[in-house]
Amino acid sequence: MTYKESFIKFMTESGVLTFGSFTLKSGRQAPYFINCGNYNTGAQLAKLGEYYAECINEHGLKPDVLFGPAYKGIPLSVAACCAP
Repeated sequence: MTYKESFIKFMTESGVLTFGSFTLKSGRQAPYFINCGNYNTGAQLAKLGEYYAECINEHGLKPDVLFGPAYKGIPLSVAACCAP
């Protein structure tokens, strides 16, 4: 299983990715919805950071700095930096 497939499975198991019929703020219909607010444990945050780090590595990026805009982006960038 690729990290992308694993990430989708992780989002589903975490209750972040749900399937159904959703009306977005724009009024458009969508067959799925992603609610990142459902990541609510330290273990989930750490795993999310690992997926971000894996994506960065897969694309051959060598950033000097990762920036996470306040407020939710800060812990995401820290988790990606700390990932093994």
